[in-house]
Amino acid sequence: MLREPSSAVPERRVVLKSLVGLGAGAFTGLAAYGYTRARHQLEVSRTELALAGLPPQLDGLRVALLTDFHRSATVEREDIEHAVALARAERPDLVVLGGDYVTRGDRAYVGDAADALARLDASRGVFAVLGNHDDDRDMPAALSRHGITVLRDARTTVPVGEASLDLVGIRFWTRKPEVIARLVRGATGFRILLAHDPRRLTEAADIGIPLVLSGHTHGGQVVLPGMGAVAARKFPVLAGVGRAGDTTIFVSRGIGTVYVPVRLNCPPEVSLLVLRRAQGREA
Repeated sequence: MLREPSSAVPERRVVLKSLVGLGAGAFTGLAAYGYTRARHQLEVSRTELALAGLPPQLDGLRVALLTDFHRSATVEREDIEHAVALARAERPDLVVLGGDYVTRGDRAYVGDAADALARLDASRGVFAVLGNHDDDRDMPAALSRHGITVLRDARTTVPVGEASLDLVGIRFWTRKPEVIARLVRGATGFRILLAHDPRRLTEAADIGIPLVLSGHTHGGQVVLPGMGAVAARKFPVLAGVGRAGDTTIFVSRGIGTVYVPVRLNCPPEVSLLVLRRAQGREA
């Protein structure tokens, strides 16, 4: 067997150390960019959803979905207020808030998070559900003080001309199909499930709910080139539109950050959804 010259070994070590150094430097640079800039680059995504069974009167209805605010020491109130301003500028008919207003139920930010959302407005109302980081008392009370309807395993009917929407909002921990089915029972309008966790797509499809609006995933928050997001393994849809049978789901990338105050290849968003009748389907 041929052996490398002794001088080649030190040279190779120098090259490997240089590559490691370059990789560490690139990672540090990406992390710095994700912290100082990318996590603040809020954008409005506009998506048309083709929905089976949508009544003609609801065709063109505009829904703003804002979620995963995570007001905290690392998510400033200004970011949330910016999202509110962008949503208002879209003039939605309905606003849905998808949960996680603070991080780990931190009471120090509950009131401030709710205050930052106070200017949200829509002709058909502003509705909210709770996420896994929200407590079941202080956060809903703070939102309610600003006229936001919080649905905690509850259903409400929203009239729209001669048609209506039945909004079904569930807690993060509500997972049993029979509980969700009971909330839907008797609904006569077009049904929308508001569920922080997109894994509720399975239950919604099983009981024939045509639309689910979710968050929770942050779109992955940190999406590395060539590797993607680790969170993708856990959820049926990480971000955007997905389907199971006749059920459509939209998952928003959200507004804030959690655990690490960084976003990469996954900008925060305010989601503007336009409901459309699926071609060839009768209501």
